[in-house]
Amino acid sequence: MATVLKAAPISQQIVDDLAKQCSLLKKDGCIPCLKVILIGEHAPSVIYTRNKKKFMESIGAECEIIKLAEDVSEENFLNTLKTQAKDKSVHGLFVQLPLPKHLSHIDVGQLVPPEKDVDGFHAQNLYKLMAGDKGENALLPCTPKGVMTMLKHAGVSLEGKSVAVIGRSLIVGKPLSLLMTNYNATVTMCHSKTSNLKQVTKSSDIIVAAIGRAKFINSEFLRSEGDQILIDVGINHDSDGILCGDIDQNDVENKCALITPVPGGVGKMTIVSLGQNLITAATNQLEK
Repeated sequence: MATVLKAAPISQQIVDDLAKQCSLLKKDGCIPCLKVILIGEHAPSVIYTRNKKKFMESIGAECEIIKLAEDVSEENFLNTLKTQAKDKSVHGLFVQLPLPKHLSHIDVGQLVPPEKDVDGFHAQNLYKLMAGDKGENALLPCTPKGVMTMLKHAGVSLEGKSVAVIGRSLIVGKPLSLLMTNYNATVTMCHSKTSNLKQVTKSSDIIVAAIGRAKFINSEFLRSEGDQILIDVGINHDSDGILCGDIDQNDVENKCALITPVPGGVGKMTIVSLGQNLITAATNQLEK
């Protein structure tokens, strides 16, 4: 039976630490503040932003959701973003995606100052990641950061390990591949055009599934030794409407060494990472 690496005990320890750091910042006259720009009433986005606000307030930080109409003009949207970017009392800023079609051409990640880029997608932060940063100087993308936090908590060393990252998105696959490489893993980034996927996964010590396909990875992708680590980043619903990941957990749970669950795994760590980035951003800006 595989060890199930749940986020709850890990996140609680981090939350307690973040609350202490937030309290110390307040004593120095700095109240960590996150601003989230939300456009329209896209139901998942409304839920995500509400959860982020609740989390930030739980550690003692401030969080404001700036709601804009679905049909907001490009000029008004950009002016709102620029105003928040220039506000010295704002330490973290991001725009909740997806954007409406008439704004989808805007690369919002480059309009948020890198020091306030708590999502970790500004070119300067991504360049630092490419240059070998592990988070010492860059604000890392939240989901990859959360994955690394979970592995560290489980005592998993990446040095010398072979890793298959399935999915090449800018949000997860690409930055996670870079980050794991920075920890001296040998990473193969797989995608829909990878012709020998099962061969790659069977030869990998760690498999990260981040493709958005319900229960796609099953025991056919695993080797027989049962010694692999499976990280499930997917958030899907199966044919019965039940929340599930990219990995068929019932099929693989007796054929691997460690697995992250869905729900209760990487998804929870993503918002914890956002909190870590906010506290780091506030600390850095206070020191400057």
